[in-house]
Amino acid sequence: MLKDTCFIIAELSANHGGSLEIAKETVRAAKRAGANAIKLQTYTADTITLNVKTNDFKIKQGTVWDGQYLYDLYKGASLPWEWHKDLFDLAKEEGLVCFSSPFDKTAVDFLEELNTPIYKVASFEITDIPLITYMASKQKPMIISTGIAAIEDIELAIEACKSVGNNDITILKCTSAYPAAPEDANLMTIEDIAQRFGLNSGLSDHTMGIEAPIVAVVLGARIIEKHFILDKSIGGADAHFSLDEKEFKQMVDSVRLAEKLIGKVDYEMTNKKKKSREFSRSLYVAQDVKRGDLITEFNIKSVRPGFGMHPKYYNDLLGKKFKDDFKKGTPLSLELIMDK
Repeated sequence: MLKDTCFIIAELSANHGGSLEIAKETVRAAKRAGANAIKLQTYTADTITLNVKTNDFKIKQGTVWDGQYLYDLYKGASLPWEWHKDLFDLAKEEGLVCFSSPFDKTAVDFLEELNTPIYKVASFEITDIPLITYMASKQKPMIISTGIAAIEDIELAIEACKSVGNNDITILKCTSAYPAAPEDANLMTIEDIAQRFGLNSGLSDHTMGIEAPIVAVVLGARIIEKHFILDKSIGGADAHFSLDEKEFKQMVDSVRLAEKLIGKVDYEMTNKKKKSREFSRSLYVAQDVKRGDLITEFNIKSVRPGFGMHPKYYNDLLGKKFKDDFKKGTPLSLELIMDK
């Protein structure tokens, strides 16, 4: 899955407007925007929560969804399971990887029938160790978001994967706020995840705009996931913090440029560098001189270009004598200097 460049995932999520055709065109748009993958979410309201209208099941977190019951929110946001095969097939035609976040074992079994190449653990499911273990047992690459996780939660999730022999794990820094404030992003955690757990790390981003993914790739992110919508006028649960095609393409282009800028550690003297050294400083005769004249700070100078002696010899040359007459602008060399 992971190559030399960052793996960029367009998250379809609830951005389908209840229309298979919108979902299909979103897949095509993700390809046009430069995504490597399109990610779905596989659940029904009944597999993710209970149809209970009590205070426990009512959203009251200061979000745009406040006042809704979980069951009602998920019923409207879920992607119909009968659409999955069409979207998997279309993604393959478009050259995109298609995979999903399952939210219970029946969803895992369903995705196995579709030969999903990857499993994604959503942030709020990181505590569901039996579900993570079941996903990991299918021996597909695991991507795990950490939006609500303490270090202990991450350790338990990793342990669950490894307990069934699955070591192909990528951990995504995530802030579970929709949208997430920049001051809550804490992208330095991406580096720490890689160092602390010895795994690939990345970013599941809920901030507005495209800046966070660009910073993330500089910090070593191997995967970037961002919510994607065909047109924000479609509306829906996730529309307000999703990128449209133009914005997503700008993000992809910026990430790819950042990757080029990061490059590698490089001190090699390439031919290009050697050629550029012609504009470096070197020692030149700064005024016409005669044979036997003393070399002084007035008749030699460190200037551009770089065809004369290295400036490090400047103090060594002072007080010596010129071997012959030389014009101003003559590059200094040992051949111009008397031996004694």
